[in-house]
Amino acid sequence: MSQHSNIIAAELGLKPQQVNATITLLDEGATVPFISRYRKEMTGSLDEVQVAGIRDRFQQLRELDKRREAILKALTALDKLSPELKQQINAALTITEIEDLYLPYKPKRKTRASEARKKGLEPLALTILEQQQLNPDMEAAKFINAELGVNNAEGALAGARDIIAEIINEHAETRTAMREYFKQKATFKSTVVKGKEEEGIKYKDYFDWEEPLKLAPSHRVLAIRRGAQEGFLKLDIMPPEDGAISILERQFLKGKGPAAQQVKLAIADSYKRLLGPAMETEIRNFSKEHADEEAIRVFAENARQLLLAAPMGQKRVLAIDPGFRTGCKVVCLDEQGKLLENTTIYPHTGQGNVAKAAATLKDLCVKHNIEAIAIGNGTAGRETEAFVRGLSLENVLVVMVNENGASIYSASEVAREEFPTQDITVRGAVSIGRRLMDPLAELVKIDPKSIGVGQYQHDVDQQKLQQSLDDTVISCVNAVGVELNTASKQVLSYVSGLGPQLAQNIVSYRNEHGAFKNRESLKKVPRLGDKAFEQAAGFLRIRNAEHALDASGVHPERYPLVNKMARDLNCSVAQLMKDPELQKQIKPQQYLNDEIGLPTLNDILKELAKPGRDPREQFEAFAFTEGVNEISDLKIGMKLPGIVTNITNFGAFVDIGVHQDGLVHTSQLADRFVANPNDVVKVSQRVEVTVTEVDVARKRISLSMRTGQAGAAKSGRDKTQSSPKGGSSKSSTPVAGSKRPAGKANPKTAPAKAAGTKAKEADGDLQMKLAALKDLFKK
Repeated sequence: MSQHSNIIAAELGLKPQQVNATITLLDEGATVPFISRYRKEMTGSLDEVQVAGIRDRFQQLRELDKRREAILKALTALDKLSPELKQQINAALTITEIEDLYLPYKPKRKTRASEARKKGLEPLALTILEQQQLNPDMEAAKFINAELGVNNAEGALAGARDIIAEIINEHAETRTAMREYFKQKATFKSTVVKGKEEEGIKYKDYFDWEEPLKLAPSHRVLAIRRGAQEGFLKLDIMPPEDGAISILERQFLKGKGPAAQQVKLAIADSYKRLLGPAMETEIRNFSKEHADEEAIRVFAENARQLLLAAPMGQKRVLAIDPGFRTGCKVVCLDEQGKLLENTTIYPHTGQGNVAKAAATLKDLCVKHNIEAIAIGNGTAGRETEAFVRGLSLENVLVVMVNENGASIYSASEVAREEFPTQDITVRGAVSIGRRLMDPLAELVKIDPKSIGVGQYQHDVDQQKLQQSLDDTVISCVNAVGVELNTASKQVLSYVSGLGPQLAQNIVSYRNEHGAFKNRESLKKVPRLGDKAFEQAAGFLRIRNAEHALDASGVHPERYPLVNKMARDLNCSVAQLMKDPELQKQIKPQQYLNDEIGLPTLNDILKELAKPGRDPREQFEAFAFTEGVNEISDLKIGMKLPGIVTNITNFGAFVDIGVHQDGLVHTSQLADRFVANPNDVVKVSQRVEVTVTEVDVARKRISLSMRTGQAGAAKSGRDKTQSSPKGGSSKSSTPVAGSKRPAGKANPKTAPAKAAGTKAKEADGDLQMKLAALKDLFKK
């Protein structure tokens, strides 16, 4: 483990002892949240990102060890494992390095080189490869053998060149150099498949596209790959051939004689037939992996922000799932989110129904002491909001709620289990209401891939995406903490150390024995042993518990320490938690020992000051602009309030209440240059935007958050489809990037192709960055 720890420490910029301690804890079954929150002294206060990074890299190195062992065994069986080769394999740090070393010995299907070897031409190939002063034709004549199929000297030379070509292709150092050349010099180029121009019109921006691979952003890589997979685009990823040939010639050419000319022919053949295609396959995979990583990172960050959106808290809520012809489904929920009553109103189908709907809502608000009304933001959402606000209900908050994924929840097994006798419309309305009360508690019931904040989520590596999203949900749940006596089994399953089965056992025990009075009684839950208790207890809260600390984030293992603090101050723990003056008298240095350091003591003091503190922001009501309900209502220059629904590398999507999110390109996010949109905005953030462009036909809305010359650079914006309702940019329409000059012309000087009916324009990304810098110098 020490060797792996040193490698990981060097890669992540950590100390080997930090990595060693973290790996030990992980191997003992500790979770990432537990390690980062309650084992700071052991790890040197590593955060969740660092702990997860150690976990993932250590797993990769373990997989590498398994493959290394398998290859060493295979080479031993083939009697090809020399001391030098063994040393090289043991020193390799990646699977690719090991596979390159193994490639020359790897059993293969029939190749041109293997056939040439069967004809006894390998000695000729090795002689020519040495490039001594010899006549290749005369040397080849020695290998003519009609019985083996070598009928003349040219046939012998062709076979020898095939062997040389394979030697070049399988040379480990050469493959490493060529791999790096491809990464640095390859061009990402797409063209339309002939005859698919109309059918693939949504990929029009990529019908003739070319840019350096190393500069291609993840969303563009994924968009073009999708177009290629759907049969509309042809994708090539290759560097200049002359540069690749030059690398090989420097490696293998030793002169200019006749033998060298044969090697030169073999080099060209090796690149075109073997090495070039192999490297293109690798670089395709490499670019896909990197695009996946970036898309998954963006997805996870957006999901985190959405999950940690400000909760309204425990209020009595009336929730409405809007609809026109089919009516609006209405549900009433108590402070715990329990369904009290449901009905359907028809405020959009005639005057008589409008009056009846108004009376029904007013009666329900009085009957159930409703404090807030949650309205889904889908079809008929704005119209329903206008209707409800027109009722002038006193002391009732009206809030539009993002309903992305509500339909997924309503048809799920979870929803059927919660509401077996209700139809999907009732379940959907309940979900909308609960999201207002506590977004995190409700959204964990839905697959994170369905909550509408992803980009090309179906195109990326699904296993890596799921791992990242699971980590994100676990992190959010444990950061907030879970109320043990009211939490659903879905929320409990994400608590450190639990999982679905123990979560179900907790709920079953709670239903049978009543509310938990203290954390210690958790140990009575079937199959919840000491290890699970250790991992989970600190993240579970019990309001009004027998022990005051059970409502805090202080771990039970530290209760004796807090008890000692209280005794030293001649007070109870409950008094200590309520009195800031007493807390100020605590001197952390008095309680330091080999196991407890200042990081843990500081955490305890924070918990004493604000027990079970919620890291989420304070809830603030939000309302869209009245009278702006459809995209046709928008006018250039309008200033509107909006909510950020999705963030990508090229900007942010904002819901302005017209059933179609608009795009604020990175160049329009601020009056300064913005490298990362997440530095400026967060999902669910309230913002004010200015409308800079509206394309009703294509449902595209361009917005600006700049306070100076809003929208001045709109002509250079990223040609990106507006996100579908709810903020997701994962629709079948590709997300295109800023246009780089395409075709055979020099990308640095050629004009860009026209997009739609627009005139030719220069590189969008570059133009907008220059415009942003110019604005800075004007101020």
